[in-house]
Amino acid sequence: MTGSEAEQTAAPIDTTRPHPARVYDWWLGGKDNYPVDEELARRILAVDGTVLRGARANRRFMQRAVRAAAEAGLRQFLDIGTGIPTEPNLHQVAQGVAPASKIVYADNDPIVLRHAEALLRSSAEGSTQYVHADVRDLDTLLRRAGDSLDFAQPVALSLVALTHYLGEDEAGDDVYGLLKRYVSALAPGSWLILSQVTPDLSPQAIEKAAENFRRSGTPFHPRSLPGFSRFFEGLELLGPGVIPVSGWRPDPEDVAAQAEGIVPVYAGVARKP
Repeated sequence: MTGSEAEQTAAPIDTTRPHPARVYDWWLGGKDNYPVDEELARRILAVDGTVLRGARANRRFMQRAVRAAAEAGLRQFLDIGTGIPTEPNLHQVAQGVAPASKIVYADNDPIVLRHAEALLRSSAEGSTQYVHADVRDLDTLLRRAGDSLDFAQPVALSLVALTHYLGEDEAGDDVYGLLKRYVSALAPGSWLILSQVTPDLSPQAIEKAAENFRRSGTPFHPRSLPGFSRFFEGLELLGPGVIPVSGWRPDPEDVAAQAEGIVPVYAGVARKP
């Protein structure tokens, strides 16, 4: 795991405002968060009782999708919006299938950088790197990722539970244009792995959760099925298509979890032709 000294010193940890990665860490039962993150996490949990199951379902989806990509022959992975490491993490799944896999993680929270450097250990045959960069700064992120990945070859690009923090035509955000730019930088045969909170399955709870995020200073944009499906335009959507997150190629553990109730999160995986 590498990271330049400039990246580390230029990014102090802000403990006065909640950060999505640390809120998510609290929901997953982690300890790498601050009181401001726990406060927001608890407020959202109070209005949306699915968030703990949703966080776990997202992680499980990431693991299944990455395993599917590795089994399909992909050997390069770019995970944006990594969050604080939990096990098994993406590199462990990919390198468990193909030890020579190369992984680059990217996030904009400096606490993620510190934990990534300490915890994300690669297999001997492959590589696992971390870049401190914001998803909106595509040129910088891809340039740094290109030190490890060959973008002339297929890459599995994952943005799991990230796009709902990005808007359209708000404060300069254009999430659909941004995703198209990322996909255009990928070679044919690359995969796009996404999950996204939706209002379709629990509209009142999601609106209250979104309002809590916004009051905390974090933009939040749940999307309907058509809005989420739009991310995959021009790509070959893989089976079973866009579906509630626990239903995407579920393992027995996921089937059992579905009995606890649906979570308002869509997931999908597509291939670039």
